[in-house]
Formats: sequence, structure tokens, C-alpha cells
Amino acid sequence: MQAGITLPDVTFHTRVRDASIGGDNPFKWVEKTTADYFAGKRVILFSLPGAFTPTCSTFQLPGFENGAAGFAAEGIDEIYCMSVNDSYVMNKWAIGQELKNVKVIPDGSGTFTRRMGMLVAKDLEGFGMRSWRYAAIINDGVVEAWFQEPGLADNHPEDPYGVSSPETVMAWLKDNK
Repeated sequence: MQAGITLPDVTFHTRVRDASIGGDNPFKWVEKTTADYFAGKRVILFSLPGAFTPTCSTFQLPGFENGAAGFAAEGIDEIYCMSVNDSYVMNKWAIGQELKNVKVIPDGSGTFTRRMGMLVAKDLEGFGMRSWRYAAIINDGVVEAWFQEPGLADNHPEDPYGVSSPETVMAWLKDNK
């Protein structure tokens, strides 16, 4: 992936809160497309191997969540976290992380991730197919800047983290005004 590439057109199967439903599970299924998330906006998209995993839950997601005001000051409209997890898992993780700024996108079948060239086997951890860790600045559905962790490969023995960190993305934004 590189700057200038248009994101693939994908439909995401999401569950969204609907207070009119009532009960313990007030959510309904909603189909959202790539355009719904990315058209007409400048956003940060970061993708990671899995909800509830250590690096993702301790550093990457909280870093983007806590840095949201700074990203907004640099012209970012939204911050999205994607993982090859279903909507139930992503929504529960968002609740557990007490997200107010970052929105989660479930890529349950890995369709978007595969079409981005980022789908890798993580069988060593028992995960199956998951996303390689990356971040991107997306402007109206087109990649403006790309931050991919090194070593993209199936069953990579490590989980590199740094290139796709909120700090790296913020530094790029400040350097490329």
C-alpha cells in the first residue's frame, strides 16, 4: 500500500446502538460501506491484530484515543480502529476501553484487510487470519500517508509496533502541514 491509492469498496456488517429497541441488547445490524466511513473526510485509520490483545489495548488504541484533540487540531475529522474481529467483539472492546473519540470498524471476514494487502496468518498465536499492524491518513477515501510495521509475513514470530504508533502519525502530520 502507498500514498495515492483509493481504498477498496467494501461493505462492513456492523451493530449500532438503537435506544428504540430497549432491553439488554439495544443494537441493530447496519451495513456500512467504505464511503460511509471515508468519503468527504480526512481520517486516521489504524488496524491491528486483535481486540483485547496487549499492545493494541495498552498502547495503540489508548494512544489514539487520548491524542484525539491533537489530531483534530491537525485537521483530522475522525479516527477509526479496524481489526479482523466481528462487530460484537469490537463493540465490547470499545466499551471496555471507554472510547469517546475513536470509532471501531469490524472487518469480521477480513475482506477489507485482504484487499488492502494486509491479511496475514497468525496461527502461532491461535488467531487465524488477522490484520498486519498499520496506520494511514485517508483523505476522501484516498491514502494520503501510510505507516506499516516492518516484516509483513504470515506467522511472523514478533508483533512489531512503532511505525504505526499515534506518535509517529502525529509527527508526520506536524511535518507535512
